[in-house]
Amino acid sequence: MTISPDAVPATSAVNFRTVDLRGRALSLAGLRAAVPRAQGSTAADAEDKVQSIISAVRGRGFTALSELAERFDGVEQQHPRVPADALRTALEQLDPAVRRALEESISRARKFADAQRPRNVDVELGDGAVVSQNWVPVARVGLYVPGGLAVYPSSVVMNVVPALAAGVASIALASPPQKEFGGLPHPTILAAAHLLGITEVYAIGGAQAIAAFAYGVEASASGPALEPVDVVTGPGNIFVATAKRLVKGVVGIDSEAGTTEIAILADATAKPALVAADLISQAEHDPKAASVLITDSEDLVAAVRSELDRQAAATRHSARVQEALSGPQSGVVLVDGLEQGIAACDAYAAEHLEIMTADAPAVAARIRNAGAIFVGDYSPVSLGDYCAGSNHVLPTSGTAAFSSGLNVTTFLRAIQVVNYTRQALEEVGGHIVSLSRAEDLPAHGDAVTVRFTTPS
Repeated sequence: MTISPDAVPATSAVNFRTVDLRGRALSLAGLRAAVPRAQGSTAADAEDKVQSIISAVRGRGFTALSELAERFDGVEQQHPRVPADALRTALEQLDPAVRRALEESISRARKFADAQRPRNVDVELGDGAVVSQNWVPVARVGLYVPGGLAVYPSSVVMNVVPALAAGVASIALASPPQKEFGGLPHPTILAAAHLLGITEVYAIGGAQAIAAFAYGVEASASGPALEPVDVVTGPGNIFVATAKRLVKGVVGIDSEAGTTEIAILADATAKPALVAADLISQAEHDPKAASVLITDSEDLVAAVRSELDRQAAATRHSARVQEALSGPQSGVVLVDGLEQGIAACDAYAAEHLEIMTADAPAVAARIRNAGAIFVGDYSPVSLGDYCAGSNHVLPTSGTAAFSSGLNVTTFLRAIQVVNYTRQALEEVGGHIVSLSRAEDLPAHGDAVTVRFTTPS
């Protein structure tokens, strides 16, 4: 159970547990079972709750959304659409320093996103035989920006910029309503949306936002319809991640970007204060956040533990950090050496993986499973969270083994175009007939031969 931020004394020591893999020759399955993970049936419990929310939104539309806003967010809501003047006012009242920071983040993210767009390809396979692959943006996307324990205008940037770079024409954004701001999302989130030109913003949080995006909500007496989208993206808690999994297939999703996690692969050359600071930086997101150190150095572990106790006690969200660092999802993984360390990293498949070893670039090049890799002392995860130019919406819970972080291609579809002349088809016609008969699908072959036997 998640405890309140004030429930843990700020002076308590961090119980950063140890998983010792030294001397053990583990298979990939064994490594995956050994590395720290959240315990219990959280995902199964969440699925039942999320399914009921999705059913309510599909069945009762804005009425259900209003009830859920009061239940989860403590706000009364007639219609979740954020008025245009609220967006304008939020940007006008934004702290100038925050605006400059957002503008720099947007600029860097745009440069990286613009460079990601794949080129269309035309391949001539013979005289008159051309196959093309054209990249086409989806028509409409729903972008989710979490709220709750922190404010995430950076997630507005990370969601919106690649969608714009892909050429998406219709963009809707949702973020939880905040009681202290009159039932609207946090004004910094509204300001970031307005800065990026997003006009369709909704005060909807959690799984209900994902359901509304996936299935749409019909117009009612309280306001206009929320049209369904083609792709849903954005990070969130276990309920948001579960909702995305349940609507996948109805819509596309980026990945199951749930509660954040960091892994650090370090050796004796790593600086303990930096390692501890980076573990803490992700732990402050959520009491269920995961912070994992993978190393072969017992001396480093001892020094990092000391730094964790000191730095965690001094940080603003001390209780939250201590709970996250002391949970079963966090801890030290002791390995025999670099080879086992790399294997443990690939088994863990971290959302964020920092490399703090000798020759860190060479080590980073050997990693196969990670949402994003941060190389060396001067590439902390917090750089990627805000101003690296990379995207911080990344796969969690081991899904980086098969999923990518949010990028321009998330919002694109590759359409193949086949354009053959009569002569080009005739050249391969015999092969088509032979293969169709081999598969006992003779009509496939007939669909080719009829073109040469029917008078023109």
